Amino acid sequence: MGRVVLGGGPAPPAPVPGFGKDSNGFDSTLNWPDQAGPAGTCSRTGGGGELAQQWRENIISLDDARTLDGLFARRVRRSGERVAYRSFDRSSQEWQDYSWSRMADEIARWQDALAGESLAPGDRVAVLLRNSPEWVMFDQASLGMGLVVVPLYTDDRPDNIDYILRDAAVKLLLVQDAGRWKRLAPVLKENQVLQRVLVLDGGRDEAAVRESDERVRMVGEWLPAGGSALRRRRGDPHELASIIYTSGTTGRPKGVMLSHHNMLSVAHAALTMIDVYEEDLFLSFLPLSHTLERTAGYYLPVMTGSTVAYARSVAQLAQDLQVVRPTAMIAVPRIFERVYGRLKEQMEKKSGLARGLFESAVEVGWRRFLRQQGRARWHPLELAHPLLERLVAARIKAALGGRLRLAVSGGAPLSPEIAKVFIGLGVPILQGYGLTETSPVISVNPPHDNEPASVGPPLRGIEVKIGDNDELLVKSPGVMMGYWNNHAATTQMIDSDGWLHTGDQARIENGHIYITGRIKDILVLSNGEKIPPADMELAIALDPLIAQVMVVGEGRPFLTALVVLDGDFWPGLAQECGLDPMAPESLRDAGVIGVVQRHIKEALRDFPGYAKIRRVTLLLEPWTVDNGLMTPTMKIKRAQVLERHAREVDAMYEGGPAAGDRR
Repeated sequence: MGRVVLGGGPAPPAPVPGFGKDSNGFDSTLNWPDQAGPAGTCSRTGGGGELAQQWRENIISLDDARTLDGLFARRVRRSGERVAYRSFDRSSQEWQDYSWSRMADEIARWQDALAGESLAPGDRVAVLLRNSPEWVMFDQASLGMGLVVVPLYTDDRPDNIDYILRDAAVKLLLVQDAGRWKRLAPVLKENQVLQRVLVLDGGRDEAAVRESDERVRMVGEWLPAGGSALRRRRGDPHELASIIYTSGTTGRPKGVMLSHHNMLSVAHAALTMIDVYEEDLFLSFLPLSHTLERTAGYYLPVMTGSTVAYARSVAQLAQDLQVVRPTAMIAVPRIFERVYGRLKEQMEKKSGLARGLFESAVEVGWRRFLRQQGRARWHPLELAHPLLERLVAARIKAALGGRLRLAVSGGAPLSPEIAKVFIGLGVPILQGYGLTETSPVISVNPPHDNEPASVGPPLRGIEVKIGDNDELLVKSPGVMMGYWNNHAATTQMIDSDGWLHTGDQARIENGHIYITGRIKDILVLSNGEKIPPADMELAIALDPLIAQVMVVGEGRPFLTALVVLDGDFWPGLAQECGLDPMAPESLRDAGVIGVVQRHIKEALRDFPGYAKIRRVTLLLEPWTVDNGLMTPTMKIKRAQVLERHAREVDAMYEGGPAAGDRR
């Protein structure tokens, strides 16, 4: 069995202060030193001495913080009037700054209001907000009073939210607006434990919402005009801080119990792998209910004193990148897949010369990256890098704000093809890995040792080993306290020796973890052949024509696929084939199916021989959270999709072997 224990990272580099302001009030200049890290990253390992000591002292230690609310209080005392958060105010249509001191004053108001709700330490309170300073205010106010925060996804289904609130016995719920409460009210009216509902924005329906349920209060009238000082306490680092419900692809979600120390220790360990500075500006768009954003995009910046700007929405992300011009962001692969898909679409419309320049820029940038990583020698093609940087890469980086030096991808596998394109163009993507049950980060690629095909080495203090069936096992200070009200599930996840069973298959090479499959997702064909579908689905979904795909084959003689076509591309394809895109029978046309199968074959051309999709069913209705076929973290609920499309799946296997089957 392989085993890796990471004992620490390189000494922290020295910070270099210096900001300017653009017309939007955002920091527009960073005085990075001239030495450049791999593929566009900025390395500040030179200098050391007094500046390095200042950088280390600025990071709040675990001993100083003790708890998550203690961490925030320490940051307020250290950073005071520096900008902590930026958020777009919808009423004034302007971006607003929130200093650390202002946040402390607001948190104190929330605490005074919470004190009047007959809540005791350990009681559960839930938050159903978009990313915003108010999310942080509620979280910090609650934690500072010893309450347990239950984060909810804003796009989750009402029945699922009702289950979570009942399971956790939540006593107070904070809701974004009147529209959201209207959707929740029918399922929550019988909940006898829930004693208070707070609505942040009542809008035009404020009066009706207030009268809909005696438990409802508007936040504006609930908060006192002025608050006392921020409450200080000496809490236990190992007490329960949050219950985070996993968006399981099967069955009901389970409540993951995380302590203050769980999340603090992981945030602190991440800083031994990736340098983050007070001058950094994060753009936050992954929901704060997602553990990756909460630990790495919220608590970690508090630890370093960095500023966080909240994106207006994913739909407006392209504009917000231009306005905010972040230096760092936490994302899931889907974001990079969307950008890549648009790039690919645009390149197909360009001239042969333009496509050639783009491909050359990626290839030369990738060679340069490999050399800087110590995995290749200098190549004469690198002489073209300055020209290709100016003609191609600089324009693409400008679309991301022009200052991005750190982009961490997690939550799902990142396609090696996508990683190569972005890194080749100078966008420093670092892939990581983790689970909600591990707070969540287990490993991440550091900039100086970035192997994009891997998920990096484990963080400092985390042990990993390969167990039976190549399963990755983990010991970490971030490992959960257990599942809420579910001891049986806890003992299945964490064995008697304290190893957490991830359910992922992996191998370990040169200190890096490579995820090779998901134990439960392995398809076993009727001939006993075992096939991992995840990588195939990832490759197929990169095609702009295909929005979603699920490979089918469990207990069957060959592989088939359910394919949801992209709504923007389907009309054009239908017209090319002389079909009506609105007619359901067009999806069953042999010509259209042939086109899609050719696209799939091309996507899987580099896969082993088993990766052959014999038949496909084409669909137009997307799999979503609302129709119960996706989790809030955008994972396909395989069992539910199979149940929904059972008739179509059976039809693909009728009539014996598929065309091209050679068994």
